[in-house]
Amino acid sequence: MAEPELAGKIVRCPGCNNKVSIPAAEAGAGLPPPSGLPTPSGLPPPSAAGDNWGRDGETSAPEEPMALGVAHESSHPSRSARGGWEEKDPANPNAFSALLIGGLLTLAWYAVLFPLGQGKYNAPSVSALDYIHDLFYERTWVNYMETFFFFWAVGILYLKLQKLRQQKAAMYLDVLPTDINNEVNPENVGLFIDHLYGLPARLRDSMMVNRIRKGLELFEIRQNNGDVNNMLSAQSSIDSARVGGSYALTKVFLWAIPILGFIGTVLGLSQAIGSMDLSNVSDMDKIMASIGNVTSGLGTAFDTTLLGLVLAMFLNFPMNVLSKAEDDNLNNIDAFCNEVLLPRLNDGGAGSAAVGGEGGGLMENLVKAVALSQKEFLTDLNALSSKILEQAHNLDRRAEAHQQHVDAEFGKSVERMRHDFTTAVTDAVKQSVEYNRALASGIQGLNQVLKELGSKQILIHQVKKKGWFSRAE
Repeated sequence: MAEPELAGKIVRCPGCNNKVSIPAAEAGAGLPPPSGLPTPSGLPPPSAAGDNWGRDGETSAPEEPMALGVAHESSHPSRSARGGWEEKDPANPNAFSALLIGGLLTLAWYAVLFPLGQGKYNAPSVSALDYIHDLFYERTWVNYMETFFFFWAVGILYLKLQKLRQQKAAMYLDVLPTDINNEVNPENVGLFIDHLYGLPARLRDSMMVNRIRKGLELFEIRQNNGDVNNMLSAQSSIDSARVGGSYALTKVFLWAIPILGFIGTVLGLSQAIGSMDLSNVSDMDKIMASIGNVTSGLGTAFDTTLLGLVLAMFLNFPMNVLSKAEDDNLNNIDAFCNEVLLPRLNDGGAGSAAVGGEGGGLMENLVKAVALSQKEFLTDLNALSSKILEQAHNLDRRAEAHQQHVDAEFGKSVERMRHDFTTAVTDAVKQSVEYNRALASGIQGLNQVLKELGSKQILIHQVKKKGWFSRAE
C-alpha cells in the first residue's frame, strides 16, 4: 500500500526493484489507523511497499502468498520448521571483488593518462597535462602503489555503498503490516513472522528485517517485552561493531598511502644525493649534468609525497561520508525498533491474571526491573569494594617495601659515614704522630749541634784600615 503523497507518481518497488505507477484513487486507500502508535522520527514509512506486490502484473512475493487472517493461522509453519535464512554480511564487501575493481580502475586510469605524456622520459614537464602524466608514470614504483591502493579502497567503498543502498531499500518494507493486527501478541506473532519469511529474498536478508525477525521469534518463545528489548539492544551493538570493523582495510590504505609518499621522498633524496658528482669541479658539463640529476631526484621526492597526501585526502572524505550514512541507517533501525516494534508488542502483562490485570503485570515488571537493577548495583559495588581492598593491600605492601628500602639505605649511609670518619681520624692521627716524630728528631739534632758548638772557641781577628779608600791587608 502506497503513501498518500505518492498518488499519481511512478516509484520503484523496493521488493522487485521495478518501476510501478501509483493510481491517484488507490494511494493510501484502506490504510487503517495505527491505533495511536508513535510515528518513528526521521524514518521512511514502513508500509510504502507492503501491498503493491501483485498489482499491475509485477510481483516479487512468493508464488503462493498466504492470505491474511484465518488462513495464516491454519497454514503457517511451526517454529522448528522455519529455520531462518542464511544471513550475509551486511557491511563487509568481498575483498577479492574490491581488489578486482581496484585493479581495473588502476589500469583504466593509467590508460587514460598514457596519451597525455609529452617530451622525453624523465624530462621536465611542458604542460599541466604532461605534469599529471609524469606524476603517475615517471616517479618510481611508489606512485604506482599509491594509485593501486587508492583505487582498491575506492572499490571497497563502492561495494559498501551498494550494500548500504540495499539496507536503505529494506527500510521501505512493510515488516509489521497492520492488516494482521495493530498489536503483536502471543496469539498472532506467528503470522507476523510468516509475513517476514514471505518478503522478497533480495531484501529480507538485511539488518532491519533480520533484527525484527529475531525479536519476534524471541517474543514467540519468551513472550516478554524486556527480553526482546535487551536482545534488540545487543543486536544493535553487534551491528554497530560490524559496520565499524568493515572500515579496517580502508583505514589501513588511508594510513599506507601517505607512508608510501614519505618512502618515495626518502628514495628521491637518496637518488639526488647519490647523483652528485663533484670530483672534477673544472668540468662544467659534468657539474650541470650532476645538478640536473639532483633536481630530478628532488622532484621525485616531493611529487611522491604530494601524490600520497592528495590521494589520502580524496579517500578520507568519501569514507567519512559513507561511515556517517551507515551510522544514520543504524540509528533509523534502532528508532524503528524502539518507536514501532516495541510499542506494538503485548506480552499480556507476564502473569497479570495472578496480580490483577495489566496494572499488576506492569507492577511486577517494574519490581523485577528494580530488583535486577539493585542486584547489578550490588554486584558492581562488591566488585568495586574488592578492587578498593586489593588496592589498599597493595598500597600497604608497597609502603612496607619502601620503608624497608629506606631503612636499608639509611643503614648503609650511616655505616659508610662511620667508616669514612674513622678512616679520616686514623689518617690524621698517623700524620700527627709522624709530624711529632720528625719534630723530635729535628730538636734532637739541634741540641747536638749546639752541644758541639759549646765545646769550641771562636777567634775574631780585627783588621785595621789605613784610609777611607784603602784596602784591608
